[in-house]
Amino acid sequence: MKKVLVAGATGYLGRYLVKELKNQNNRVRALARNAKKLDNLSEHIDEVFEAEVTKPETLNGICDDIDVIISSIGITRQKDGLTYMDVDYQGNKNLLDLAVEKKVSKFIFVSVINTHLMKDLKGIQAKVLFEEKLKESGLDYAVIRPTGFFSDMLEFLNMAKKGSVFLFGNGQNKINPIHGADLAEVCVKSIDNLEKEINVGGPETFTFKEIAELAFKVLNKEPKISTLPIWIIKVILPLMRTFTSSKTYGPLEFMMSIMTIDVVGELYGKERLEDFFKGGKPYGRYIST
Repeated sequence: MKKVLVAGATGYLGRYLVKELKNQNNRVRALARNAKKLDNLSEHIDEVFEAEVTKPETLNGICDDIDVIISSIGITRQKDGLTYMDVDYQGNKNLLDLAVEKKVSKFIFVSVINTHLMKDLKGIQAKVLFEEKLKESGLDYAVIRPTGFFSDMLEFLNMAKKGSVFLFGNGQNKINPIHGADLAEVCVKSIDNLEKEINVGGPETFTFKEIAELAFKVLNKEPKISTLPIWIIKVILPLMRTFTSSKTYGPLEFMMSIMTIDVVGELYGKERLEDFFKGGKPYGRYIST
């Protein structure tokens, strides 16, 4: 039995992580900005540590007696004026500094697949910079690189509910998104594995057009799918970066970039995207929100 700190415990993946860790008989310390958000997971958590990774003064004692850190800290929807560098890089770096000081055995970081193809994105730059610091830290580590979460695919379902889905590019690029429960298994297994970098996705590979069609199928609606050519993307992105904040353009430019490359990792897991869509919630039918 190991004592594991889950950073990002209130997020999509973090909720599955605490459950999987407890299922494997580990002791779980969960980091949260607001402890009340973990109330519905109390049976899977031994300790809740309320703090903010961007405020080092709140983290004193967080790594005491910890064997392993699993961090899925990162901005998905920006707020509080924080940037990707504030959270994805510096927030994780604050944890890493304490992990080194307390001689934590292993630090597992959940990043993104194909970062080398998206180096111009602010969010990716912050993650890559932290990965470099992690590798230089002297700690044992693993970088988990998922293709994309099932929760991200809800954007297609939401668009389909409104009547039409818009795709960037021709819609033929591929992805095998992964359910949080399956990805949590990968992360927990990596505690004892020797692999340093793991590219992983779910058991089914789709084109982005096929995901849009699946969303309409689940809703029993006739597909209405439009595509925007890549040249339009190349015009839109510089304008967005010039005239809007990263809070506005960050998530959109990430989706634009993902849809125009293949995002396929090692096939893993058993959860199906169609079942998740039928659940219709950010966490599917496994964990209530």
